[in-house]
Amino acid sequence: MDTTQRTDQQRSADRRRRELLEAADRVVLRDGPQASMNAIAAEAGITKPILYRHFGDKGGLYAALAKRHTDALLDSLRAALDAPADRRERVEATLDTYLAAIEARPQVYRFLMHPAEGGQVGDQGFDVGKHSAPLLRRMGEELATVIEERLDLGPGSQQLARVWGHGIVGMMHAAGDWWLGERPCSRAELVRSLADLLWGRLAAAGDRMGGPGF
Repeated sequence: MDTTQRTDQQRSADRRRRELLEAADRVVLRDGPQASMNAIAAEAGITKPILYRHFGDKGGLYAALAKRHTDALLDSLRAALDAPADRRERVEATLDTYLAAIEARPQVYRFLMHPAEGGQVGDQGFDVGKHSAPLLRRMGEELATVIEERLDLGPGSQQLARVWGHGIVGMMHAAGDWWLGERPCSRAELVRSLADLLWGRLAAAGDRMGGPGF
């Protein structure tokens, strides 16, 4: 098989995988954490064994969906962090970007972060908790990198940036999860309250590059 044939086959496989993920997204939007491989296969017009051939098992499909949505969210968070505004405004924009994402697609959020009743999601034996923790760790590491790049935190800056990155992600996740379930206040009120909580040493930190900073 020559290079052109391999390239065409890879493009075809990538396109088919994308189509299957889009079908999975539609089922997740409808069924949330109860989305099953049977329902996703039916939505895609294929049999479950073919779906397994592409993703291995539900864990593989979950990981692919998680990467798809986490990549999009991280791109949005980076854009908010890099917007031409003062630091407080960018902190609020970043918090709001995360909360707006989970508010817009709550079923996707619940699929990615919460097991169905009884600790399973649709298919026997699938444990979301085993898979969702790495998503939060990835977001924490990404935010830590941004913080270290943009703020002068003095000695021990790398470790402090990682503490802050994971701490902020944990705060956003816990507060957002609570807010999405109870809706005790508006999204804008929650954003302001969380920004107030952060607005201590973060506000006083110097900027590395002389610009407006993080």
